[in-house]
Order: sequence, then structure tokens, then C-alpha cells
Amino acid sequence: MASAAETARADTAQGTPPGPSMARPPAARPAAPGRLAPPRPQPAAAASSEPPLQFEVGDHVVYPTHGVGKVTGVVEEEIAGHRLTLIVIEFEENRMVLRVPVAKARSAGLRKLSSRKAIEAALATLKGRARVKRTMWSRRAQEYEAKINSGDPVAIAEVVRDLHRNAGQPDQSFSERQIYEQAMDRLAAELAAIDGVDKSTAQAKLATMLKAA
Repeated sequence: MASAAETARADTAQGTPPGPSMARPPAARPAAPGRLAPPRPQPAAAASSEPPLQFEVGDHVVYPTHGVGKVTGVVEEEIAGHRLTLIVIEFEENRMVLRVPVAKARSAGLRKLSSRKAIEAALATLKGRARVKRTMWSRRAQEYEAKINSGDPVAIAEVVRDLHRNAGQPDQSFSERQIYEQAMDRLAAELAAIDGVDKSTAQAKLATMLKAA
């Protein structure tokens, strides 16, 4: 019986290429005792392309869970051994002061007032048709509260639109009324800051638009 080498030579002589080699690849050489293998290079973390938000004293800002506030200072403080630049925000109605690190402002959702185009889109939303899901109220209430706390004026306007009741429509429940008033307050506060009027004037404007819808 011919050996494997003889068969390969015979195949080559007849013009038939030899089959694939079944030989095992050489085993990896173990590292020398006491010597560690060099670490694999790690991909560099992508640097943030967005610059930190800039605010000045007197600016009106929106914090998602608290609504419209006013910047009363930009200060430096040492916290846990770190020197931080903090934006000091006062919420006059709630008698609350919030300090937000400049480096965390964007991720925390802090933003400047909406543009005129964005607030006009929110007002246009009020004129639309209410879209009430046929689900349990507890689930809808969670969705409404999430929209309010998003800080997005269009999402807040959707809550106002969906929970508003005109004359001749069924009355709101107690919990519906609470969420409706919270959404109306947030939207009116931002509209007032943008228009340069007091909040009651902004609320009256919103109420007029809802009645006309």
C-alpha cells in the first residue's frame, strides 16, 4: 500500500493537485515563567464632541423635573476633594435652589428656553385632536407624568390636550385634574418666560387656544 507522500507525488505527476493538508498547526509557545504577556491595546474612548452648556446669571432655564427656573449664579465649590463649577438655579414658586455641575448639565437635561419655533409647535399641538389610549388609568398616568418630566414642550402640550375638557364633556377625575394642572403650569411657565409676560397671562392664552380647538 502506497504511503501518503507517494500518493501526493503521484497526484502531482498526473496533474491532480494534492488534497488539503490535515496536519495540525504548531502549538503556541508558552510564555516564559515569570514573564507576563503584553496587554492587548484597548480602543481609545471617544471624546465628547459637544461642548459644555454655557449659562449666564439671569438666564431662564428648564430643568426636566422642576420646570422653569432662573440662573442666579455660576460658582466654584470643592466637593469630595474635587473642584466643580456649579450652575445655581432658583425656582421661585417652589422656594427651591438647585446646584448643577456644568459638566453634568447636559446629561441632567438642563436646557435653555425653547426656541420660538419649538414653542409654536407645542401650541399647534394643543389645537389637535385628543388621543386617549384605552388602557388602565394607572398606566396612562405614568405616561403623562413621564411626558411632563421630560421637559419637552410638545410632549407636555400633548398631556394638556388629552386631559382638557370643554363644556359638555365629562368632568375630569381628581387625579386627571392634578396631572392636567401640573402640565398646564409647566407649559404656561415656559411660554411666559419666552413671551416676557406673567404666568397667569400665559395660562389665559393657553385656555383660549384650548377652547377654540
